[in-house]
Amino acid sequence: MNDDFTDSPSGAISPLDGRYHQKVDELRHYCSEFALSRARVRVEVEWFKRLLGSVASSSLPSAEELSDLDKVYLEFNLDDEKRIRHLERQTNHDVKAVEYFVKERVAALGLSDVKELVHFACTSEDITNVAYALNLDRARTEVLIPRLLSLLKSITDLAESHAGTAMLARTHGQAASPTTLGKELVTTATRLQYWSARIANVSVKAKFNGAVGNFNAHATAFPEIDWEGFTADFLRDLGLEQNRWTTQIEPHDWLSDWLNAIVGFNQVLLDFDRDIWGYISIGYFKQQMVEGEVGSSTMPHKVNPIDFENSEGNLGIASAIARHLSEKLLVSRWQRDLSDSTALRNIGSVLGHTTLAIDSCVKGIGKLEVDSKRIYADLDQSWEVLAEPLQTLMRQHGVQDPYETLKELTRGESLDEHRYVQMLEDLPLDAERKKSLTELTPHNYVGLAEQLTLAGVTVVREAIAQWKV
Repeated sequence: MNDDFTDSPSGAISPLDGRYHQKVDELRHYCSEFALSRARVRVEVEWFKRLLGSVASSSLPSAEELSDLDKVYLEFNLDDEKRIRHLERQTNHDVKAVEYFVKERVAALGLSDVKELVHFACTSEDITNVAYALNLDRARTEVLIPRLLSLLKSITDLAESHAGTAMLARTHGQAASPTTLGKELVTTATRLQYWSARIANVSVKAKFNGAVGNFNAHATAFPEIDWEGFTADFLRDLGLEQNRWTTQIEPHDWLSDWLNAIVGFNQVLLDFDRDIWGYISIGYFKQQMVEGEVGSSTMPHKVNPIDFENSEGNLGIASAIARHLSEKLLVSRWQRDLSDSTALRNIGSVLGHTTLAIDSCVKGIGKLEVDSKRIYADLDQSWEVLAEPLQTLMRQHGVQDPYETLKELTRGESLDEHRYVQMLEDLPLDAERKKSLTELTPHNYVGLAEQLTLAGVTVVREAIAQWKV
């Protein structure tokens, strides 16, 4: 068997590292094994530097020495990663391998006399939970949030453009009171904005309190130091919030909250994908054709809604993994078990499939063209939807049993304008009221839809303007 393919993206087991690898390439900086090693090295170096300024008996390192220490993680490369993997094969422990690697680099910088401050009073989870927190916070800021903003802008712009485009609504799949296309779009935009804000605002927490969360080793070695305050300041300088009460592991409550917010966002987007797919199928939207693109291997006429279908498929995978992780990560036997270690390595898959879904949806929106004539024609064949305002006005004027009267005349029926006017003539209303009702049509019976659309557009735009990316 020829195994040459195994080093190619075509030989990857996961489509994120294979078929879609170029589309999720940004995430390698935050969700790969290399990114995890680099972040762990950074935490070890930053902790070492903090201790040098506090508990070391020797003088503080010079600015040049501090700069050289920073280069250990700032210039971290594949050779460094290979060295860590070599050390891991000896130790059978990934974080101990990182510790030994940093000690080697510290010794090479002429700081052998204080190298034992590397990993001082730390358990492996102190290093790892901070590394994940740093990487996921960066992934959120650099990769996820820009896509959320792009999607919100795409939907909001389309909603504003069609704030007054009257459209037949469908409840239970049946003709219902008219709405506007913009109103339906902005409803999705406000929902996505809600979940986007939750994703953006979850506070990233970390722990740095030793083997079982009590600062046992810290307090024994240096009882005079306020270790709670010391580590809180250390984490705060890294941009993280300290979790004071933990076992050996940071209990992942914030991460579960974040993953659930992603699931909420994904479900709303999936709802949108399916609705747009449906509107394309009934002709409310046309899709711009791409030169050279094929819709079917046998049917030349096809222009398929593949972007929304791709988005839907990726959202399902992302949410399935995120739901599992959001539940699994909340559970750890006694003071810790290791089952979270392998689970955490799959968060990149959640982000990968989510970003693919968002990108596909945005691409699909960019190819949509509203068929106003088709939408108008659909409304014009559905005058029965005016049964609602008719029975409401009959109630207003004291007519008995208006709902029941209109039900007998319209339930299960499709009315055109002529039949509607005939029905109107038979209703127990005075001539002046009937005349005013002839001015009501499915095209103008949209209530406050246009105002609501424009208000929603403003709310979403004001909300996202406050985000700092």
